[in-house]
Amino acid sequence: MIDRNHDSEEQAQMQKLTKIVTLTVALLLASGCSYFGVYKRDIPQGNLVTAEMVGQLRTGMTRDDVIYVMGSPLLEAPFDASQWDYLFYLDKAYEGTERRRVTLTFDGNRLVDIQREGDLDGAIEMRQGESGPSPDAGTSTPLATPNAVPADQR
Repeated sequence: MIDRNHDSEEQAQMQKLTKIVTLTVALLLASGCSYFGVYKRDIPQGNLVTAEMVGQLRTGMTRDDVIYVMGSPLLEAPFDASQWDYLFYLDKAYEGTERRRVTLTFDGNRLVDIQREGDLDGAIEMRQGESGPSPDAGTSTPLATPNAVPADQR
């Protein structure tokens, strides 16, 4: 004879086990990547400053020539318009912060001093998929030759 009560109990236990396994798998999948830690990304800020750009600067250049080579300054001294600062920070998610700074001093309309801070020769390395300036971002316009006349003044 067939014991129908025993079969229905087995079936009920199997359904409970299936529900428990399904719920456990769903909870594990729902936890996703947060189980392994928080995602961090590199955060670039400021003007991208490269050795090539600074290498094109020469004392005696006009402010327009400097803007043509370096772009607009990030900071201009509020009480002394003769100083421009180009700053670049890269907060590397797992490695610390990289800082570059170029301070330009003008006498009237002419560049008289160039001060450098940080590793300008080092390449900017960001992990794949990160947004922000690329090493070529500062060179979207053709680079000027020293003492070149900007295109808008020709």
